[in-house]
Amino acid sequence: MIHNLSIQNSIASQFIKELRDIHIQKDSLRFRRNLERIGEILAYEISKDMPYEPIEVETPLGIAKSTKCSKEIILGTILRAGLPMHTGMHNYFDKAENAFISAYRCHHKDGSFEIKLEYVSCPEIEDKILILCDPMLATGASMDIALKEIFKLGTPHQTYIATAIASQYGIDYISRIYPKAKIWTGAIDEELTAKSYIVPGLGDAGDLSFGSKIQR
Repeated sequence: MIHNLSIQNSIASQFIKELRDIHIQKDSLRFRRNLERIGEILAYEISKDMPYEPIEVETPLGIAKSTKCSKEIILGTILRAGLPMHTGMHNYFDKAENAFISAYRCHHKDGSFEIKLEYVSCPEIEDKILILCDPMLATGASMDIALKEIFKLGTPHQTYIATAIASQYGIDYISRIYPKAKIWTGAIDEELTAKSYIVPGLGDAGDLSFGSKIQR
């Protein structure tokens, strides 16, 4: 199931526009905050799809009927680019446990690259709700590796993938190998270059958030 925020006009479109704008991107604080905002919006939208159970809450004047999510939630992200989105989602799912995956593109001289995974930190995941966020879903290779490692630890009740911008290729790839996962994105771009960059995309979310890095 694919949920694309951009098919309907909302404030999310403004934040996506600012994330893409090369002039606004010069302000890394604003860039991080816009990723955080997208994370907050996606968290709210995803929450509508979760299972709930009835509860009662004692107020100063009586008892109020309410609901709460019937499953525990784990928020996961791929370091380092995913941290601002993760913060936004954690603002809403503030009682969630957290998972962190260190994965990166290792570039070769011929222009190709491979995804290397160095570290996974994850709590007990069996029968819980997993939300794995990353700002960009390009080829889907990083997301695939992250999910494979997490699924070695258990089987979630439901898996959600949250991203600010995705390529159609990445959407199709992840949907094919994880048909039960639900994908939520701020926008879908059709083009993926030979070097696996999303066009028009927004550039390198990690560099724009935290500064440039030495290529490994």
